[in-house]
Amino acid sequence: MGKKKQKIVLPPELPPEIPDEAVEVSDEDVAFVAKNREYTGFLSNLDTKSINKHVTRVADVKEDDLESLYEKRIRKRSLDKEAEEQGLEVDPVDALPVKTLDGKLYYRTVPKATQKSDKDEANADKVGGTDASVVRLTKAEKRAKLKKMRKEAKKQAKEGAEVEEIEKIPQAEVLDEVRKDMTAEEDNEKKKFRLAELGTALLTDPELNIKSLKEMLEISKDGDHDIVVLALKSLLAVFRDIIPGYRIRLPTEKEQEMKVSKAIKKMRFYESTLLSAYKAYIQKLIALEKQAVYKRVAVRCICTLLEAVPHFNFRESLLAAVIRNISSEDDVSRKLCCSTVKSLFTNEGKHGGEATVEAVQMIADLVKDHDCQLHPDSIEVFMSLTFDEDLGKREKRDADNKFKSKNSKRKNLKELKESAANEKKKARKEMMSKTREEVTAELKAASLTTDVTERRRMQSDVLSAVFQTFFRVLKHALRPRSKAGSSPQAPGSHPLLAPCLNGIGKFCQLIDLDFMSDLMNYLRKLAGSGNNSGDSSMVGSACLTVSERLQCCIAAFKVMRNNLDALNVDLQDFFVQLYNLIIEYRPGR
Repeated sequence: MGKKKQKIVLPPELPPEIPDEAVEVSDEDVAFVAKNREYTGFLSNLDTKSINKHVTRVADVKEDDLESLYEKRIRKRSLDKEAEEQGLEVDPVDALPVKTLDGKLYYRTVPKATQKSDKDEANADKVGGTDASVVRLTKAEKRAKLKKMRKEAKKQAKEGAEVEEIEKIPQAEVLDEVRKDMTAEEDNEKKKFRLAELGTALLTDPELNIKSLKEMLEISKDGDHDIVVLALKSLLAVFRDIIPGYRIRLPTEKEQEMKVSKAIKKMRFYESTLLSAYKAYIQKLIALEKQAVYKRVAVRCICTLLEAVPHFNFRESLLAAVIRNISSEDDVSRKLCCSTVKSLFTNEGKHGGEATVEAVQMIADLVKDHDCQLHPDSIEVFMSLTFDEDLGKREKRDADNKFKSKNSKRKNLKELKESAANEKKKARKEMMSKTREEVTAELKAASLTTDVTERRRMQSDVLSAVFQTFFRVLKHALRPRSKAGSSPQAPGSHPLLAPCLNGIGKFCQLIDLDFMSDLMNYLRKLAGSGNNSGDSSMVGSACLTVSERLQCCIAAFKVMRNNLDALNVDLQDFFVQLYNLIIEYRPGR
């Protein structure tokens, strides 16, 4: 059999190339494309630019040489791109890129300043090219030019050094400062939350959480101003709420050695801890009161404590701080202290009158120490004092009632003894009466009401200190106008005289008659201190204003009106001075 011959299949011939101008599109073709847009839609998305791009070929070049030629072209393009990039620089001010709506990043760039070539630098020194030899610089001009160039070089070097120093600031230091500020704020927030937690726990159960007072005191020693103020106010609110209505007395050594129950031990621990924390808090307030930054806050806390718990321990320290600021230059602190003192005078039921006696005596000492040169409010507070004028009559009536009750009790007891036959019944009644008397005595001691005798004694001490202050102010106003070693008293240099005269007019019915003649004599001299030609006894007295002299006359008339039965004083001098003052008086002068 012979071999089969292999049939060779040739590819179909390509259609002849027809120019685009010769191609005609019929209406049927357009209708077909429009009808079948689902299949012919890709034609609209063809990249005609890339299709029509002409391919450049290198003729008569071998394959290896062609590859090296392509590599050279690519390398040349990259070098041209680098040269173009080196000719541009990013502006330091606009270093951040700008992002457009299509998501691309663009850097704002400026062309670099081209450096001059050596030839340009040489030509820069010439005035007109080849004519440089015609114009020559003198030695003085060369020196000036050289000196100017050196100054510019030094200036540029200095500016460059400053820029380098600014750039040398390490970023770590800035970050450390930011971290410190953030940590300080976080610590302050934690302390605020801690103060709120401790305060709430103390108000909820003081006996169980009494140790929290020490932690709150430690927080008040913080260096931050806001934390200190918040801690002081928090402690103030806590102490006002948990301080008991009695004065704490710590147990003695013998009492501590005695065996007591757990309840008593717990109460002793609570009272001792409360008292020690309260003492530390008051010492903290007194120390901060001397600092201008915390003065108002400390004074407000002191006044609030004294007004709220005047019966409690360490009242003397609080009262001394309040009296010390009663004539302060700060209006806010002075008004707070004055209102607190007035509250003590009007609400004696909280302290039984003891705080009133202490406050009046402290004010009298303050006026003496400052030689009557204080703010008028310092003794204006005396106008809030009240005295019982019928205290003696009430004491006599109470004594008569007590005597009658004693006689009636004795009579009833005698009748019971005579009528009672059973000894047991008699002993039981005696024991009940004894127990009742003990309970009555304890209730009287625990209550803030004072005995009539004790109240009268305290009011006598208060009245004595008040009039002692008034007479000291009057004597200070009577100082002579000219004295060896002292300057004359100027008009209006007696700030306490006006409130002193008002106080004398209000409490003149309580003055002892032995001092009444001296008082009228002082007032007569002060009323005539502006016109001393008629009375030799008034020569050399202090010179007062017309208003002050007029107030002296009014005070004398009030004293005379309230003591008509006991006084026999001629008021002719006061009438003469009054009519003279009416002529001289000009309101608002």
